[in-house]
Amino acid sequence: MSASRVGRAGLKSAKGAASAAAAPRPSPKHKLQPPSGTTPTLSKRANPLLTNFHNHPPSTTTLLTPRMMTIMGVSILGISTYIGYLYASYTREVTHSQSLAVSSDVTDRYNRTARTFDADVNMSETLMRLGSKRRELVQRARGDVLEVSCGTGRNIEYYDFEPRRGLVDEKKGVVGMRGCQSVTFVDLSPQMVEIAEQKFKEVHPELVRSGRVEFRVQDAAQVTPPSQKLTNTKQRQRGCFDTVVQTMGLCSLPDPVGTLRHLGTLVEPQRGEILLLEHGRSYYGWLNRVLDNLAPAHADRHGCWWNRDIGEIVRESGLEVVEEKRWHFGTTWKYVLRPPRKAACEK
Repeated sequence: MSASRVGRAGLKSAKGAASAAAAPRPSPKHKLQPPSGTTPTLSKRANPLLTNFHNHPPSTTTLLTPRMMTIMGVSILGISTYIGYLYASYTREVTHSQSLAVSSDVTDRYNRTARTFDADVNMSETLMRLGSKRRELVQRARGDVLEVSCGTGRNIEYYDFEPRRGLVDEKKGVVGMRGCQSVTFVDLSPQMVEIAEQKFKEVHPELVRSGRVEFRVQDAAQVTPPSQKLTNTKQRQRGCFDTVVQTMGLCSLPDPVGTLRHLGTLVEPQRGEILLLEHGRSYYGWLNRVLDNLAPAHADRHGCWWNRDIGEIVRESGLEVVEEKRWHFGTTWKYVLRPPRKAACEK
């Protein structure tokens, strides 16, 4: 080979090496990055969880600190202690209640509790929102009204003493008489009636001498037709009331069924109504057992048998049910009743 050829071959080799050195090389990052949508291949000895490392980052859950654990422990201890105290108190109260021999007639208790009655029931009625239920019931009363078991007059503020014709039932579009022409308040306790009368004077001072209101100390089972003292209305002339109201009264009556039947004879037979708001047995057996266990003590203390079956009392009375509603696990009952069609007012 000639020297010129050797020179040319060496020059070509040098150029090829320089070109290879100048070409860009892939970065390590690109070499380690697996193709999109594939899982990197690991050796057999590698941890398989490493393949999902990017999709499942390490947990960031904060462990409970010693202080938090202490607070939780003390709270659980306090709650369990309180529950134990309630159970012990309940057991003790049940034992005491079952040892009592209480008569079915507990109406005399109201003479003793009359002065503190409102304060005793205010909290529970507020929590149960019974004020709105009383209002709704009483504002349905119309014409000549009789309220039995009126107590301290907790319904007095809800009566509408402006008789007029208006919309009676908004859903059905029924027009009729609204408001009260007269109201007769009746209770067996003289102390309760005295408080109710004083309350009426404070709420409706303009009606004190109107002759449209009367207060009686009388047994609900022996109530007579509208008094001659009231305004001369057609209902009074016929010996009928347009509406009878009773709230939280059946629980204390010695003969609730007989009393309801009697009240059914006092309302106007065609359009008269008996409005009830009562408390009694629940929908649930466990709650009824609690009511039954504590009923004697509650009746002896407050003059109220809170475990009576209001629905059964209404059915036995023979009155016709127009409307029925229940609240508070079924322990609060609302009824709109009317007398059987064949009933007639007593003269």
